[in-house]
Amino acid sequence: MSRVVVFSGAGISAESGLPTFRDNGGLWHNHSVYDVATPEAWQRDPHLVLDFYNARRQGLRKVKPNAAHLALAQLEQHCEVVVVTQNVDDLHERAGSSNVIHLHGELTKARSTERESLVYDLGDRDIAWGDVCELGSQLRPHVVWFGEMVHNTDEACEAIAQADRLLVVGTSLSVYPAAGFIELAPPAAERVVVAPELDRVPAGFEWLQGPATEHVPVLCQRWELGK
Repeated sequence: MSRVVVFSGAGISAESGLPTFRDNGGLWHNHSVYDVATPEAWQRDPHLVLDFYNARRQGLRKVKPNAAHLALAQLEQHCEVVVVTQNVDDLHERAGSSNVIHLHGELTKARSTERESLVYDLGDRDIAWGDVCELGSQLRPHVVWFGEMVHNTDEACEAIAQADRLLVVGTSLSVYPAAGFIELAPPAAERVVVAPELDRVPAGFEWLQGPATEHVPVLCQRWELGK
């Protein structure tokens, strides 16, 4: 059974109607991303940070996995599929993908501010000021803020290094170090990137220009047939 690794970014979720910072010029209620997504922002105004992520979590409940998410989940019936995602949403999981590696955390979880390993499922619930972990410390969003270490890097690198096919979708490949992971794919691996626009096509990649909802289902059908 061939091993397919999917490297996904915000673009695939945007096609479900999930807003990104780029949609609003990097602003949320006139606040810069740096006002709500850094450790310094948390120290300065944790209430604002919690409001921002609570709003994002509520917005996530209003959208559904799209045709690209669903096609990748369906592909598991024919291939071993590992999804490595830069996204903090749960649309891959809700579509049915069973092996998802989150690099930048998960919006539907909270974690302790005292011990990073204490992580709790939230679902669509808010985090309120005063919600604490079992050690008594305030809960924070389980997401990677600017200036923090990316999660699950070893697991992601190992998956990509063992890929027979690598699909990059919904990302401009401009966020490092994660974007450099695709260079770890074996020389013989088939490589495809799906994106409406690219500054450059990575070496060795076939570029399917256009939306993920158009190209990913067709590509998955091709791979299901072993082509």
